[in-house]
Amino acid sequence: MTTTGMKRKTFSIYLLTILFALVLSTNKSEAQGNLLITPRRVVFEGNKLSQELTLANTGADTAKYTVSFVQYKMTEDGSFIQIEQPEEGQLFADKFLRFFPRSVTLPPNGSQVIRMQYRKMPDMQNGEYRSHVYFRAVPTEKPLGDEQVSTDTTSIGIKLVPIFGISIPVIIRNGDLQVKVDLTTINLDLKSDTVPNLTVTFERAGDKSVYGDLSVLWAPVQGDPVEVGVVRGIAVYTPNKVRKFRMQLRNVPGVDYSKGKLLVKFQAPNDGKAEIYADKEFLLK
Repeated sequence: MTTTGMKRKTFSIYLLTILFALVLSTNKSEAQGNLLITPRRVVFEGNKLSQELTLANTGADTAKYTVSFVQYKMTEDGSFIQIEQPEEGQLFADKFLRFFPRSVTLPPNGSQVIRMQYRKMPDMQNGEYRSHVYFRAVPTEKPLGDEQVSTDTTSIGIKLVPIFGISIPVIIRNGDLQVKVDLTTINLDLKSDTVPNLTVTFERAGDKSVYGDLSVLWAPVQGDPVEVGVVRGIAVYTPNKVRKFRMQLRNVPGVDYSKGKLLVKFQAPNDGKAEIYADKEFLLK
């Protein structure tokens, strides 16, 4: 066969993209792409042994996902690195968990429930165990013969196909665990940008992770405080002792960041009166 009779060959390279359902969401569900997951995190403690996850396809096309476990460590800046072996002081949860089904096909606007069960073992050591459930999109393959054929029959083409993935944390707490959080270092940057930037250092002590909302109020010398920033869903996972966080504050009419003070509060994300983990005042000058 001559080169003029050859069809153009196209090779697909799949790019894996993992999105984390861990922070910056005000709802009890997490949506990325066309996949909506409820709830966005799972915690087994006390007598809780089961949990249902609802997956919903908000897109216009049928989507298929495989379900598995992955392991991550958190860095001091809050980013995640996939690992195979636990860090010192870290415990994986996946060997105590099972779920069904392991793959789902969701029609447009369709949903399905994933059932997860915690199998408590008598020889488990006290502590917090964490793994992440990973939902990986399965790319749709076109049937043979449907590909477009280039007029240049001597070339080789490469098609990049991104693969969408999203993960949520699953935590097991065994025993009477405690946690304490301090807000140690607070700095306000007014010079590098037109938007004020606040950096906060969380210091965690104890044998379990912490998860909550960070709020900032500006308090004038006289008058009522004004809310200037809120970030929901901030976690400091075991075994990390420190997390450094940066957030933008709002430019609100009447707020002068050179006077007064900032009231910084980190609290549990509960409805009503939430538990306050830590709070601190930062004097402005």
